[in-house]
This record gives sequence, C-alpha cells and structure tokens, in this order.
Amino acid sequence: MLTRSRFESRGQALVEYALILALIILVVIVVLLLTGNQVTNLYSNITTTMCSYHVGC
Repeated sequence: MLTRSRFESRGQALVEYALILALIILVVIVVLLLTGNQVTNLYSNITTTMCSYHVGC
C-alpha cells in the first residue's frame, strides 16, 4: 500500500510539472506571436546599421 501511494504521488507531481511547462510554452508562443514583427524589425535595423559602418558584414 505504501509503495503504491508513493508511485501515485510521483505521477501526480509529473503531471503538475507537465502542466506548468505547457503553460510556460503557451505564454512564450503568445509573446512571440505578439512581438515577432517588432523583434524582426529590430534585428533588421541592427544589421543595417552594422553594415553601414562595415562591421560584421
């Protein structure tokens, strides 16, 4: 009986960690979708500026 309780506790903890990880992944995806164009524009501006000064091109 004691070993079965430990197994169920580990299984429950694993499910909780998986749900937390899924929530974090969902938040990251939403943030990237909302700010993706801004990040792309920022990167483009940085590379354009570096190339205009002949650095890293």
